[in-house]
Amino acid sequence: MDGNPYPLPATWTESFIGNVVVKAKQRDPRKKPDKVFQYVDVSAVSNTSFKITGAAPTLGSEAPSRARKAIETDDVLFATVRPTLKRIALVPPELDGAIASTGYCVLRCDKAKAEPGFLYSFLITDHFNARMAGLERGASYPAVRDSDVTASWFPLPPLPEQKKIAHILSTVQRAIVAQERIIQATTELKKALMHKLFTEGLRNEPQKKTEIGPVPESWEVVPLSEVCRFQSGGTPSKKIAEFWQGTIPWVSPKDMKRPRLNDVTDHISQEALEKGSKLAPAGSVFVVVRGMILAKTVPVALAEVPMAINQDMKAIVPGTKLRSDFLLYALEAFRENLFKKVGRSGHGTATLMGHEVAAFKIPLPDLMTQNEIASAIQSLERKKELHEEKRTQLQDLFRTLLHELMTAKTRVHDIDLKIPISSR
Repeated sequence: MDGNPYPLPATWTESFIGNVVVKAKQRDPRKKPDKVFQYVDVSAVSNTSFKITGAAPTLGSEAPSRARKAIETDDVLFATVRPTLKRIALVPPELDGAIASTGYCVLRCDKAKAEPGFLYSFLITDHFNARMAGLERGASYPAVRDSDVTASWFPLPPLPEQKKIAHILSTVQRAIVAQERIIQATTELKKALMHKLFTEGLRNEPQKKTEIGPVPESWEVVPLSEVCRFQSGGTPSKKIAEFWQGTIPWVSPKDMKRPRLNDVTDHISQEALEKGSKLAPAGSVFVVVRGMILAKTVPVALAEVPMAINQDMKAIVPGTKLRSDFLLYALEAFRENLFKKVGRSGHGTATLMGHEVAAFKIPLPDLMTQNEIASAIQSLERKKELHEEKRTQLQDLFRTLLHELMTAKTRVHDIDLKIPISSR
């Protein structure tokens, strides 16, 4: 057993994980080839939600050789393969009787000694993760043994306190899951709304068939070159440190994870702008035109402030007939069409050529309609952003409480936790 990494209250005792668990059994599902079982592979556990998210119904005759560990409700799973990825989960009732991969250490608590939710929470801590990192064996396929896990030091509060700690942490986790469900639902709703608005419009008018699909009869379909101008980007010299100590946001593909940008990681000086880049005005819509991400999707984002971009980006600057917000949502709505224009350069790099961007066609209603459509979509976008902020706050709260409660820096009787599990 490794040593005590932090002081414990007088009411807590030191133990090791193997002292609070009982042996789990193995089962070979191939002995019943016609029976379907739920299989939990090492990839089936999320290392962000710490839940089983991908259990797969599998026929016994098709069971992989690693499908051997029988699991029950409240078992704690810890992936011993690449353990620092923190694939940790508590088995829910619906997976009672499932089979897990031998890539997991299955910890079944002796409930007279340890609360499963408390052990599960302990495995998520930075202390335990660092302990496992120090025991990894193998360079290309790092792993620890089950015995490394069971021999690890474990703090043991009185059972009622363990249960309270587990309850507090699980309450926060359920609140996080609730926010994630709202975010997912809002994302799907936004997608459906964009499809409806860009094909049917707002006035119940007849539709016409076009090369980009059905659109309202009064709308035009135009190439971007008719209603926009374009700017390319560049990278100032990395050798001149002063170039990278300014206040001008400099956007590269890594920043294109949000639909709207008002600041980014990197900033350049005015001199750097003059020598190695160009400022795109607020209201420009950026599109990634080169890079690995183009193998999956075409990121687009609207600049809410003037920004510079690198050479893997293109700035689309709307003219007087096109609202910036509407352009952003049009590119999102017809992103699959844009993705089809992605090709490969001579070096094999995924590339969206400038002439393809210029020729890309979008629907174009009058400015009033553009404004109304953009406003409707943006209201959902703001709702999603609100819940993303709530999720981030809850994730921060979980990390703080996990550290404070598991190290006894904060005691359960000092916490009055009131978190609504569902939120509108």
